[in-house]
Amino acid sequence: MAEIKVENLRHVYSAGTPFEKVAIEDISLTIPQGQLVGIIGHTGSGKSTFIQHLNALLQPTSGKVYVGGRDINENKFSRRDVKWEVGIVFQYPEYQLFEETVYRDIAFGPRNMKLPDDEIDQRVREAARFAQVGEELFERSPLELSGGQKRRIAIAGVIALRPGVLILDEPTAGLDPAGCRQILDNICAYHKESGSTVIIVSHNMDDTARIAERIIAFDHGRVAMDGTPEQVFSEPEKLMAMGLDVPQATALAMALKDAGVPLEGSIYTHGQLLGAVLRAKEAAAC
Repeated sequence: MAEIKVENLRHVYSAGTPFEKVAIEDISLTIPQGQLVGIIGHTGSGKSTFIQHLNALLQPTSGKVYVGGRDINENKFSRRDVKWEVGIVFQYPEYQLFEETVYRDIAFGPRNMKLPDDEIDQRVREAARFAQVGEELFERSPLELSGGQKRRIAIAGVIALRPGVLILDEPTAGLDPAGCRQILDNICAYHKESGSTVIIVSHNMDDTARIAERIIAFDHGRVAMDGTPEQVFSEPEKLMAMGLDVPQATALAMALKDAGVPLEGSIYTHGQLLGAVLRAKEAAAC
């Protein structure tokens, strides 16, 4: 497990051609070991390009990315090794399931690491437990299972690498509310138990507000906001100007304030909203 440090990161697609596009520009930030970070931004804001630099899937046009103090683009060996340290679960990862059984799919990464069979088995069972994939599914074809089960299997396959950093790109996309909550609860439990750094890219502000310790907002290839959920969601107008939604609790609090209800504090969860409304009611009764 290791700190991530990004210095003056810039990435240009199709450089030197008529299709040249600057995707991210002058990104500098540090993510300490063990932090749970939410990354938000409108489509095309640069967030997906950014996370692909964190395990050398993309190489910078300029700038540096360090994991554990090591420049991950220093040479081909650094780029290879970081893929075991920083694991990425892409959006709709279930479309990448291809092995004959659930067990073999989860074991694919550890097997490529040339680990002994007993350690592979241990990692598969550990990862399955974190992702709540029951062992009764191990001999089933992953293609026969539900969307939520497939998503958990794909996440387990990355967890089996035991990465110091786990990155998930829209992990709840396309799932029903119950499936979304289960996936997020699994991720939070994994983060707490493993101590790994977890980075979640999401368009869902309620999910991000509920679980993230820190939120980084991208806008037009740059970091526009970076702080705690309280700090970020205390500026809803700025978020909306970037084309982003705000948590439902924040939107409702704004409407109540506009209607004259004196709500205090930064409100971004339903619990905070309920507390603020009750305090306002008690104050009005005095």
